[in-house]
Amino acid sequence: MKSLTNINPIDTGRRDFIKHAGTLGTAGVLFSTFPWLQSCKEEEKMKVDKQKVKLAIIGTGSRGQYHMNNLLKMDHVEVVALCDNYAPNLSIASAIFPHARTFDDYHKLLECKDIQAVLIAAPLFAHAPLTIDALAAGKHVFCEKSMALTLDDCLAMYRAYKNSGKVLYIGQQRLFDTKYLKAMEMIHKGVLGDVCGVRSYWFRNNDWKRPVTSPDLEKQINWRLYKDLSGGLMTELATHQLQVGNWAMQMIPDKIMGTGSIVHWKDEREVYDNVSLIYSYANGVTMNYESLISNKFNGLEEQILGTKGTVELEKGRYYFDEAEPAPGIMQLINQIEHKVLDDVAFAGPSWVPETANVNKGFLIDENASTTSGSSSVGAVGDGSFELLEAFCTSAITGENAPNLVEEAYYSSVLALLGLQAIEEQRVITFPDAYKIPYLNFM
Repeated sequence: MKSLTNINPIDTGRRDFIKHAGTLGTAGVLFSTFPWLQSCKEEEKMKVDKQKVKLAIIGTGSRGQYHMNNLLKMDHVEVVALCDNYAPNLSIASAIFPHARTFDDYHKLLECKDIQAVLIAAPLFAHAPLTIDALAAGKHVFCEKSMALTLDDCLAMYRAYKNSGKVLYIGQQRLFDTKYLKAMEMIHKGVLGDVCGVRSYWFRNNDWKRPVTSPDLEKQINWRLYKDLSGGLMTELATHQLQVGNWAMQMIPDKIMGTGSIVHWKDEREVYDNVSLIYSYANGVTMNYESLISNKFNGLEEQILGTKGTVELEKGRYYFDEAEPAPGIMQLINQIEHKVLDDVAFAGPSWVPETANVNKGFLIDENASTTSGSSSVGAVGDGSFELLEAFCTSAITGENAPNLVEEAYYSSVLALLGLQAIEEQRVITFPDAYKIPYLNFM
């Protein structure tokens, strides 16, 4: 793990962060710190001025349709083809892009020479074959997370990408979410001290089932509930949050243990409706992960715990454990930053922030969106738009987003190792055979 600078959060650390935070955002962030944002640079956007990538969409269900509505707002893309083996979804997609050709066999779509890139929003079990075939056909690929259903398929996807010379993006949108970028800069600068713990959870209260018109369609529509098609909560939800923990730690865990069961939704599903896991890093820090779909009280959150404070990334807030009296000018800066203007005499006594156990924290970015995590499709302002827009730019320039695939690979593999730990009821050590080179981790 990279050493973190020991900074007092109420003096130089906080002052420097406040001063620098105003320049942050998708366009202004330090690109050397977050190299996958290279395609968001103004000079990169200038390279694609008036150009459009010819894009095909494979998988036109709810997540695919979410992406389609974002694509309608983008300048550098033309959707020329749609593919799905479920006719009702394909019909909805055709209404969104009426001029796009339609296919029910992706092999025929990949034969089209004019298609430059594909967006894959198919179920998890299809990610690996679709991605590998698309790369082999010379297409740039955006594939939704998780990468694949098995460890071997994750590795095969990664190797196919490295050998292809093509662009590959995986749907880890938090890497493009402004509040996450700002929070990670705080964490890595040491503003909250050394990271001593990570807590992540995602709670919903629904059965995760979708209506079917015929029993023959059950597995095709409700594929998330069956082990041969899905990893359940781990691959559908945990993948996002495990990536955040690794991003904060700048390491990967070396040991995993956990438990899972079906507590409430006893409806012949095969995947767990609740999971609880511990991911242990070599320096002794643990990342706790918990998810269930029969209670939504706690919602969604990733908490990074530092020796001097805590950040809640989804809420976009940070807290200091202890705060000494700060000079009056710091009160003014805080009020301007957070638009909390109280009747305070500037010549009066120094302002004393509330202690962390009673205060409401500080906003990382007042303009950032937050989500309850209840939607299984996507939320406005969660980084998905910026991620897909960056892919469209990269598909035109042919320049990959550094580290993006590696971030997605490790989060996908860790989700699958978590499942293995649950099912085998033992502590799993991260296998050397599935480690890949990565600047931040290796």
